[in-house]
Amino acid sequence: MLEHGGGLRLAAAQGGIPLDEWLDLSTGINPDSWPVPEVPAAIWSRLPEDDDGLERAAQLYYKAEAILPVAGSQAAIQALPALRSSCNVGVLTPGYAEHAHAWQREGHRVSALAVEAIDAAIFQLDVLVIINPNNPTGADFSVQQLLRWHQQLADRGGWLVVDEAFIDVTPERSLAFYSTRTGLIVLRSLGKFFGLAGARLGFVCAQAELLAQLKNLLGPWAINAPTRWLAKAALADTQWQQATRKRLCNDGVRLYDLLAQHALEPDGGCALFQWVKTPQATSIYEYFAASGILIRLFSNTSSLRFGLPGSESDWQRLALVLAKLTEAQAETGYKTKAFAEEVGA
Repeated sequence: MLEHGGGLRLAAAQGGIPLDEWLDLSTGINPDSWPVPEVPAAIWSRLPEDDDGLERAAQLYYKAEAILPVAGSQAAIQALPALRSSCNVGVLTPGYAEHAHAWQREGHRVSALAVEAIDAAIFQLDVLVIINPNNPTGADFSVQQLLRWHQQLADRGGWLVVDEAFIDVTPERSLAFYSTRTGLIVLRSLGKFFGLAGARLGFVCAQAELLAQLKNLLGPWAINAPTRWLAKAALADTQWQQATRKRLCNDGVRLYDLLAQHALEPDGGCALFQWVKTPQATSIYEYFAASGILIRLFSNTSSLRFGLPGSESDWQRLALVLAKLTEAQAETGYKTKAFAEEVGA
């Protein structure tokens, strides 16, 4: 199994710091989640029902004509490769590693593609997988660019798969509206923007025929009844959504500025996280862990992802550790990101 953000219990055990004393900034999940009301007792005693209104609420929220709820977008990521025979798949890199892993596991020929290599490679591909905005770099793609790639693939019976787990803050950039087009598959998640990762709910927007194949593969009752009930309410709560988009945009800028003030100016990011490339990624990760703050380390790209703090005290705690890190680097001659770039390290 691949490494992901989270894993707070393991970090607490390894670091010898009690679990409740940690600040988890490793996941990119909205720390101020949609306020879940009490679930009616009767919901727990009934099997999930497909006609409970969840699909309609999702169609309205995502502006997608055909939609399938799944047990987190991860379930679709793992299942989609089984719906095609062995083919050539391009996957954006760096990016969410589960995509390449899932296609490789099903025997497909997978190529890791940097953004600038996609145009040259697309005519050799049967499937292209894009994360928009990308995780962890935050790179984003215009609707026009994605639809152009989709058409180039669809003309040959290919697929464009777009993982939009972090796009809810900018819904106008989503391809869900176009997802009835042949060969266009859009993945959405309730976990990031709504802060409901524990509910394990995602959605696939695509042609009805493909969704029927996917539903048959995943089997009945893929989503439990309480999750269906709360998701329907969250998707309909437009007032909370509008306020949260504004707050997350402001918090994303605040996090960028805070990191930049301490010589860790982000190389990319979005409203829910910031991404920093630095030769000292491992050492900085360990420094934060020793202070009880968990961030996301990407060893293969020597980079770090910082999620948003929640409360004001969490923001102040992050700022304090950043200040201490700056002091420690100055005292030991430790190269900050800015200095390392200046001297070409």
